[in-house]
Amino acid sequence: MTTKIDKAGPVDAPPPAPENIKAIPVRHYGRWVSAVITIAVLFLLISAFARGDVNWDAIPDYFFDGEVLRGVRNTVWITILSMVLGVVLGIILAVMRLSKNPVTASIAWGYIWFFRGTPVYVQLLVWFNLGLVFDYINIMPIYKDEWSDFMTPFLAALLGLGLNEAAYMAEICRAGLQSVDEGQSEAAQALGMSHAKTLRRVVLPQAMRVIVPPTGNEFINMLKTTSLVIAVQYWDLLQATSEVGQNSGATAEMLFLAAAWYLILTSVLSVGQYYLERYYARGSSRSLPATPLQRVRANLLSFSNRSGGVGA
Repeated sequence: MTTKIDKAGPVDAPPPAPENIKAIPVRHYGRWVSAVITIAVLFLLISAFARGDVNWDAIPDYFFDGEVLRGVRNTVWITILSMVLGVVLGIILAVMRLSKNPVTASIAWGYIWFFRGTPVYVQLLVWFNLGLVFDYINIMPIYKDEWSDFMTPFLAALLGLGLNEAAYMAEICRAGLQSVDEGQSEAAQALGMSHAKTLRRVVLPQAMRVIVPPTGNEFINMLKTTSLVIAVQYWDLLQATSEVGQNSGATAEMLFLAAAWYLILTSVLSVGQYYLERYYARGSSRSLPATPLQRVRANLLSFSNRSGGVGA
């Protein structure tokens, strides 16, 4: 360090300014290689389908066919009802699983063990073929009928999907309930709230932030799982497109049509899941991230401002 002398005495000279650092970004050659390979594979896949003997015109011709639309409506309907049954029963099973009563806890554990341990396709076939075991259903003071008339394809699909989904929803709800700090329940009980009121007003609203995201995934998965109800002869989207394909001779094309409808429906559900998660995240985040529509508006606004500034 240099020292210069003035009338007041020696003074330390300021240190020299540091040199500017020239940052050289790291080159990621692997990204370019993987991008080229991905584009090449996609091009080969598109070329293969383009050369295939596929009547692509049949897809828009039957996209809004009456039978196909009825299958779409039935698919959405059985999805909603199965999820409602699964969520309601799943909450009950989760509460039973967390109960201090060993009997109810054991029953809930046995239910979850059985329905998660057997394939849903097998469960659908079991419900549909119980008429081979029981001739009648007899609930003495309420209902009595032949099993073949009672177990319709719709009811077999609803029970097969809904009861299976309840086992998975029970574990999701149990994880959500256990994520809430025990001090919340203790404080509510100290204020004189009952166990049911504490669960309804304190625990469940906080647990929803943990329960909602996997529930949305289960809803989307349920929509696709409904394709299995063709085994019980329920008229869903896959059943409708299969029938149209056999009658029109465009079997493969109608399968592509079914895939397109499933993609549309799952996309709509994904948007709904996004906004539902955003709604329940209000209490955990100080500022919510912008929605895709808000980001588009912000980009358009900034672009118009820049254009106006350049023009001026």
